[in-house]
Amino acid sequence: MIEKTELNSGWTLSCNDTARPGLPAAIPATVPGCVHLDLIANRLIPDPYIDVNEISSDWIGKTDWTYRCTFEAMPDDGRVQELVFDGLDTIAVISLNGEEIGRTFNMHRTYRFDVSQLLKAGQNELTVTFRSAYAYGAEMEKHYGYRPNNYPGPGNLMRKMACNFGWDWGPTLVTAGVWKLVRLESWDRARLAKTRVSATLAGGDGLVKVHTRLARHGGTTPLRLVAEIGGVTKTLAIDADEDEIAFELTLPSPQLWWPHHLGAQPLYPLTLRLIGDGSDDLLDAHERELGFRSLRLDTAADEHGSAFTFVINEVPLFICGANWIPDDCFPPRVTAERYAVRIEEAKAANIHMLRVWGGGIFEADEFYEACDRAGMLVWQDFLFACAAYPEEEPLRSEVEAEVRDNVVRLMSHASLVLWNGNNENIWGFDEWGWRPIIKAGEGWGLGYYLDLLPKLCVELDPDRPYYPGSPYSGSMEIEPNADGHGCKHIWDVWNDVGYEVYRNYIPRFCSEFGWQAPPAWATIEESVHDAPLTPQSNGVFHHQKATDGNDKLIRGLSGHLPEPRTMDDWHFATQLNQARAIRFGVEHMRSHRNICKGAVVWQFNDCWPVTSWAALDSAGRRKPLWYALKAAYDPRLLTIQPRGGGLAAVAVNERTLFWRAKISGKRVTLDGTVLAEFEFWRLLCDRFEAKEFPLPEYIVTPGLPKNELIVVQMLDRRAFHYFVEDIELALPAPRLTVDIVGIDGGCEVKVTAQNFVKDLCLMADRLDPDAVVDSMLVTLLPGESHVFAVKTAKTIVADDIVIGTVLRSANDLFAKH
Repeated sequence: MIEKTELNSGWTLSCNDTARPGLPAAIPATVPGCVHLDLIANRLIPDPYIDVNEISSDWIGKTDWTYRCTFEAMPDDGRVQELVFDGLDTIAVISLNGEEIGRTFNMHRTYRFDVSQLLKAGQNELTVTFRSAYAYGAEMEKHYGYRPNNYPGPGNLMRKMACNFGWDWGPTLVTAGVWKLVRLESWDRARLAKTRVSATLAGGDGLVKVHTRLARHGGTTPLRLVAEIGGVTKTLAIDADEDEIAFELTLPSPQLWWPHHLGAQPLYPLTLRLIGDGSDDLLDAHERELGFRSLRLDTAADEHGSAFTFVINEVPLFICGANWIPDDCFPPRVTAERYAVRIEEAKAANIHMLRVWGGGIFEADEFYEACDRAGMLVWQDFLFACAAYPEEEPLRSEVEAEVRDNVVRLMSHASLVLWNGNNENIWGFDEWGWRPIIKAGEGWGLGYYLDLLPKLCVELDPDRPYYPGSPYSGSMEIEPNADGHGCKHIWDVWNDVGYEVYRNYIPRFCSEFGWQAPPAWATIEESVHDAPLTPQSNGVFHHQKATDGNDKLIRGLSGHLPEPRTMDDWHFATQLNQARAIRFGVEHMRSHRNICKGAVVWQFNDCWPVTSWAALDSAGRRKPLWYALKAAYDPRLLTIQPRGGGLAAVAVNERTLFWRAKISGKRVTLDGTVLAEFEFWRLLCDRFEAKEFPLPEYIVTPGLPKNELIVVQMLDRRAFHYFVEDIELALPAPRLTVDIVGIDGGCEVKVTAQNFVKDLCLMADRLDPDAVVDSMLVTLLPGESHVFAVKTAKTIVADDIVIGTVLRSANDLFAKH
């Protein structure tokens, strides 16, 4: 059996700039890790997430560094000894006992080096020297020539996490280090060098396809490979001169794997055992869990253009999704437990797809494993984002090696449903002014997206769809961000116009759209120490990376909410506006389910404390947007939408059973007086359908628009429509009564409205930074109550629920004006 010795202790880190003041010759280092984390742990730099400390860390990415450790080993002529690095970030020279054994140029690859002849009995010294990514990038720009990049740094000239160099939600923290596990592996005779596994359906049976390549040592000997899944076993004899084996296993009638809103996620353990022939010696083993489901991406032409529809187990889905970015600027800090918590938060928000965005990383195995267990679909970008990428060597070979590594590593996951070529690069070439900059004959990435990547996917993973880009319209003959074809990004909304413009678009699939807001109040207080805190104070402003971001936040309130006068009001108003904007866009798209088949909001998570488009901030705290997504992505949605010059209630049903219920509605004044009402005995909305119910004219025609609204109800789902925006609505100062009951693990806060209250929120982190509330954005008619369930270890009393600070609503933004 392969012997594996983890080399994760005893490391030191040295700065190769000996003139750097204040640094010891060597400091203790953590592997997996990175330079920044080691410097923080040794109190040599302040935390770059706090205040404006980021800017004092710029020198780190411009410096060379050396990691060093010693380890015990015992040479053995009968065995192969290999050093294996799961990830090195990024430009590195590796030496063992003073002799160079390899150089690396790619953060996203695994490296293996045969060191059988270099190991010494006893102590061995391993060094990994990392060159500055900036210095290497400068060399590569001379080699390739300039290629356009929408963000700072040379991330498009090397295979390194692009957002390391800064993004419009992320800091510039250019890392280096042994960022994944490193180990010494010792083996004899043979091992499983590269194993590809896929699981599909063949009729009602599960079909497992296995292709494995062997590495051998010590002559050629016959071997056996034993495969087992679900009680089905297959044994293959491997000839002495045979190094590649391909075979299939059929599992009769497996339970199907489903996205979480539709069904269960049964997983079947697959075991491969490589055994020496004529003996029971176990030489190597390979294990993973498989889920069985069918999958296709429907891009067929239709009367609206061409589709972009994910079909799972022959069910055409409407995708309720969110974009996923690296969850930390320092990925080694992201544990399996953190992945699981984040994915459960996405699931609780009724999200069933995460798009792993192309400016980050291929996530760790634990991310995809957690998605398999949770029924969370994964759209995986290849790692190209917002830039032109050279297609010349040496980058082309690095891209191919990286894709081969990661497709093979990830292709067995049932959750993974798409390989996507790039983020915004075809759009960038077409519309962002790249054409005149890129010289004739220079590659900018199209050869990757239309040739190399699809060929590799067909070779390695033919059972999963590949798509060239996001956005992309299916053909270079159609502009890449067309409404009627493929997947679309909507970024004039937020950047240039108000969120009401979402209704101007009915895309076939929207894979990016978003609106900004600051993180939770507790997160701001933990990361910024300005006195006083204001939107423009140094720390708060520094934690806003979007160009003119704060100005856009205020501009986005125009016509909807008043311009805030205090920091508290700025924080709440912008968070409320973000939640409303995205709910507005999602409900519009879902109401057109017959044309549009997906909404993937930008973005779900954050990598550091920042004003951004995220629903969950970097501390894992829910912003009001999280609750808006939970409501807008509810598998059974009731919404009121403009239709044919009037209004319609639209029921949208993503459940597996039809939705049939009485639908009723009324036009009321803000004081609760009923002006008109209707009732329809049964509205039937079939599964996977959006059903429109035109509202009567006497309901949709107001007498006094600023004092009236429509309320429509279908079972426990309720939808509101206002004839004017809040800025014109006669919202009263909120009058609320609060009662608290302690329960196990927290408390219940019952709020009763004495008058009309719109979008009531309990800001739990104002009570306790670790508190979580179950609901937000609750609208109450006079006399109605709502119970907020709060998880907290603290004892909360009624006086803690301060109206206008802890308990907030749209009303109090106007009461102060």
